[in-house]
Amino acid sequence: MEVYAVGFQLLCSVKLPYLLHSCCAPLVVLLELMDTGGNSLPSGADGTKRKVCYFYDPEVGNYYYGQGHPMKPHRMRMTHALLSQYGLLQNMHVLKPNPAREKDLCRFHADDYVSFLRRITPETQQDQMRQLKRFNVGEDCPVFDGLYNFCQTYAGGSIGGAVKLNHGHCDIAINWAGGLHHAKKCEASGFCYVNDIVLAILELLKTHERVLYVDIDIHHGDGVEEAFYITDRVMTVSFHKFGDYFPGTGDIRDFGFGKGKYYALNVPLDDGIDDESYQSLFKPIISKVMEVFRPGAVVLQCGADSLSGDRLGCFNLSVKGHAECVRFMRSFNVPLLLLGGGGYTIRNVARCWCYETGVALGVEVDDQMPRHEYIEYYGPDYNLHIAPSNMENKNCRDMLEEIRAELLMNLSRLQHAPSVQFQERPPNTELPEVDEDEEDKDERQHPDSNTNIDYRRNQAPSRVKVEYVESVANDKNDEGVDQLARKIQSTLEPTSSKGSMAAPEEDSMQHDGLGKENSRTLIDEPTKIDQH
Repeated sequence: MEVYAVGFQLLCSVKLPYLLHSCCAPLVVLLELMDTGGNSLPSGADGTKRKVCYFYDPEVGNYYYGQGHPMKPHRMRMTHALLSQYGLLQNMHVLKPNPAREKDLCRFHADDYVSFLRRITPETQQDQMRQLKRFNVGEDCPVFDGLYNFCQTYAGGSIGGAVKLNHGHCDIAINWAGGLHHAKKCEASGFCYVNDIVLAILELLKTHERVLYVDIDIHHGDGVEEAFYITDRVMTVSFHKFGDYFPGTGDIRDFGFGKGKYYALNVPLDDGIDDESYQSLFKPIISKVMEVFRPGAVVLQCGADSLSGDRLGCFNLSVKGHAECVRFMRSFNVPLLLLGGGGYTIRNVARCWCYETGVALGVEVDDQMPRHEYIEYYGPDYNLHIAPSNMENKNCRDMLEEIRAELLMNLSRLQHAPSVQFQERPPNTELPEVDEDEEDKDERQHPDSNTNIDYRRNQAPSRVKVEYVESVANDKNDEGVDQLARKIQSTLEPTSSKGSMAAPEEDSMQHDGLGKENSRTLIDEPTKIDQH
């Protein structure tokens, strides 16, 4: 009788509509749900485990934005060192992505912008001042040595993660170097040059009818929202500081346009929000999104500048509070791509992404850090977790309830699981696996020993396999993806940072082209999915 009682409680839970849509869960699923606290669906025989692919290029930590710049790619090397010393690499498939090619970047970005990024160097920038201004490259987004290679590296990891998910090679893919959500079609913005998130979502849309994007960076995910603002195939949900704060977008009244109306959700927050207040919005909103939208895949941008004590942030989240978002998204057992983003107190960024990697794996890591090469960054306590500060939480209960009610009301206006008319499906991106015995035959896939030093340091090589993969498509597949992406490109005009993108209904006449012709972007006529 107790089993049936628990089963009935589960049937009444908020996740049931999503479960029933995904499959008819047999009793064994309900029993396995009992063992995992009712949140996680089983993945294979063990409901608490997930197959995780982790993308990392040892060279990514060498890039340097310049003296005094808050964005420091070195944080990825610090994160990787923690993962190694905690033994988490042994539980993941460790992958080094091949760099994204120019044609891959041009699936979203303008050709002349990508060409500019490829050509510009610190030595030649003085001769291209007009171009620098045109593409918003300068103080916030400086030109530095290896800029284009850096863009190729972090974009390649996100595209590669999407490919792995599409092929079913893993349940969760991680690219902490990615998540640069401000980049636009024709310009850099907010330390971001190439929008790897949009490129990854375009890849996921080849297999999945609908993709959900969730952003927990303190800054509004404006570049991703703008790219998919008029489609019902991608829902964007951003939790961010709103007000006199970069980039100035993300009003709660910005909810999409045309076919995308109500498929953009913005959660505007004020200074000092803590774990409890944050989750009082995150869980009910995301639960309703999963129930109504029913995505085939989820992309979660885990910007760590929403942590307490961030150099540029003003929120008051703990590492555990931030990671609770990862834990909750993981519980739906939908293919999940975890990306990095902001985060400017780099020791806390490494703490956070290390812990969240453990959450993805279903492993609870110790608070006391193991000794490693960057241990001096974490003194005097040398703990993984940080205590929130005593800063004032300006998000009062009434304000949070008002935000929650308005967003849930918007979601209630949507039809469940929007119908999408499919035509021809672009073939899946080929992702050739590398035979360990064949690695030495291809120099591209076997970097010299110096680039692999981080993998070998203090790590038993027999326990951790580092795989080098092609994360980009063959020519036949490229044509299909290019066709898909051109539809979205046609709707995006070159923009500079702007305010609210809300399009009042009374102004719809002046957006006739956008609302009628261009609302068929990407989106109405893409991939024909096997419905069996």
